[in-house]
Amino acid sequence: MTPAMQLTSVMKTLADPTRRAMFERIAREGEIAATGLVRGSKVSQPAVSQHLRALRDAGLVSERRDGRHIHYRVVPKGLSPLIDWLGHYQTFWQERFENLERLLKESE
Repeated sequence: MTPAMQLTSVMKTLADPTRRAMFERIAREGEIAATGLVRGSKVSQPAVSQHLRALRDAGLVSERRDGRHIHYRVVPKGLSPLIDWLGHYQTFWQERFENLERLLKESE
């Protein structure tokens, strides 16, 4: 998958508010079983499974099987495409603000 495709996948996956909340909960808890995600939300088990599949397919979570239970944890590297993209714009805006500051000082 190309970097642009990875970025699109991560952004699309996290654009859904329910999925993003689920990702944040997994990150907060460190690791959680799928059944725990169902119990702690107003989302049905099939919907939770679909959201987890999307998070896994985007490389944002990994799963660990323990008997009949599947535990999920965040894969920090999965956010790399988004962090790289934001880093580009951080530099872009920082340069623009420095130019603006210089212009304002010159006009004083």
